[in-house]
Amino acid sequence: MSTYKTLHEFGMDEITIEKSTFIGYAKPIKSEEEAIEFINEIKKKHKDARHNVWSYTVGKNMNIQRYSDDGEPQGTAGIPTLEVIKKEDLRDVVIVVTRYFGGIKLGAGGLVRAYTKGAKIGIEAGQVIQKVLYREVSIKIDYTQLGKVQNEIMNMGYFIKDTIYEENVEIVVYSRSNEVENIMTKITDITSATADIQIREELYLSEVDGNIIL
Repeated sequence: MSTYKTLHEFGMDEITIEKSTFIGYAKPIKSEEEAIEFINEIKKKHKDARHNVWSYTVGKNMNIQRYSDDGEPQGTAGIPTLEVIKKEDLRDVVIVVTRYFGGIKLGAGGLVRAYTKGAKIGIEAGQVIQKVLYREVSIKIDYTQLGKVQNEIMNMGYFIKDTIYEENVEIVVYSRSNEVENIMTKITDITSATADIQIREELYLSEVDGNIIL
């Protein structure tokens, strides 16, 4: 999978509905163990709450999906929070929605809407991002070529991770995996094949609106 959606960071927000307080938590995770650990952490923090409803998906293909109503009527809490994750097409995400009961019953439909909203505000606080598969590309050139190569890299829209000044100049660039051939061809051309180009590790980087965020 060359790209998928997840969360940038931990997010938390709360909303009051018919005097009940709903606190939405969301977090990116890397494993089911990490999801369970986060759920237990929130349950411990809010052990006095009426309910700590949770859901999560793990894997690029969402091969692991779990949820719990935590005492709410079946189908009114855990599944709605899981459906928010799936409708947003998020991978490797855990959600916990904590409810402090305010004394007014919401009914099945009201609970579904409330837990859906609780999940959404947690996700929004965590910021949805695109994970895109990149390659780290090392370009070693003579100092006399530096300005021309830097300008070309910037004009092509590549992200410069680092510039190392030693006997030669090494420019380390992040390139989308499917665009590596383009940058190699261009740099080879403008340096008359004198650049030493090395393709390094493959990794997922975070993007928002097509721009890398670190």
